[in-house]
Amino acid sequence: MSTGPRIPDVSQIPFTSWTGRHDGDSPEHRRWWQAVREHTPGALAEAAARADAAQDGGRAAAVPRAPAVLVGFASDEGVRRNKGRIGASSGPAAIRSALGPLAFHLGREVFDAGDVAVPLSLDGGTGPLEEGQERFGGLVASLLDAGALTVGLGGGHETAFASYLGVAGSRRTDGARLGVLNLDAHFDLRDEERPSSGTPFLQMARAEAAEGRTLDYAVVGISRPGNTRALFERADELGVRYLLDEYTTRETAESFVEDFLAGVDAVYLTIDLDVLPAAVAPGVSAPAALGVPLEAIVAVVRRVAASGKLLHADLAELNPALDIDGRTARVAARLVDTILG
Repeated sequence: MSTGPRIPDVSQIPFTSWTGRHDGDSPEHRRWWQAVREHTPGALAEAAARADAAQDGGRAAAVPRAPAVLVGFASDEGVRRNKGRIGASSGPAAIRSALGPLAFHLGREVFDAGDVAVPLSLDGGTGPLEEGQERFGGLVASLLDAGALTVGLGGGHETAFASYLGVAGSRRTDGARLGVLNLDAHFDLRDEERPSSGTPFLQMARAEAAEGRTLDYAVVGISRPGNTRALFERADELGVRYLLDEYTTRETAESFVEDFLAGVDAVYLTIDLDVLPAAVAPGVSAPAALGVPLEAIVAVVRRVAASGKLLHADLAELNPALDIDGRTARVAARLVDTILG
């Protein structure tokens, strides 16, 4: 007996060769598209071993840092459930396209593990979002355990719970005080029947509570008009630390993040691009009327990256269909470069 249309399965989209401007093949001409390689467990293990050996040699500035792996989460299902404007599933490809032509100055090897692709449910039902989050989390955990610094390319902000599953599932967070830092106009603490792009941090809080822990969650860029009183109250109940967008400058953001970093051993950083002004990041589901200056966001990212505590970062909510002249994609690419720089 038929039960209706079958929802497509979550899929793994393999690495696709990058493209960009070609100025030459020597190191001084190298761009991202020439530097990024397809991830394989063997290649990553060799890169991690080279970085470890160089660190042991103590050759300061010449020492390559831990290899990085990019992983896409091509999902719109969480945005749709949250009644947003879909299109973020095309975000990973747009970020790679914007990254490809950038000059490559990183002192680390970079790999691309492709995308976990989550199809929309055919009838507006539950769909395979949860399966996709589990698959993405398992992949991130394995990459972290192999010694990589991982960067997720969203996708809606349902990407955040997928990332959390990976970070929390990695051996590198065993016994560590994990901090989650969100650069976002929204708390994303909604209490809904089905998980969505608006629920990931409440999901994290509940998952941590189930393990007898408290989620150490902080947010930079909260919009007061963008969050109901109920969400502010829930944030207070959970002990969430936050900095309002109207008070966020480079100085206040750096001070806020410095305090946050002092209390944790490991960091998961997530950036919802709607934290930025609409003029800077128009290609998102919910463009900001005010937003946080890009200079402040870059300063925060640099501080977290320099702390030595960053395990995983992701960027979410890039919707290329709503972008203007690729503006948001270029900002996202610049932030990825900053995270790994």
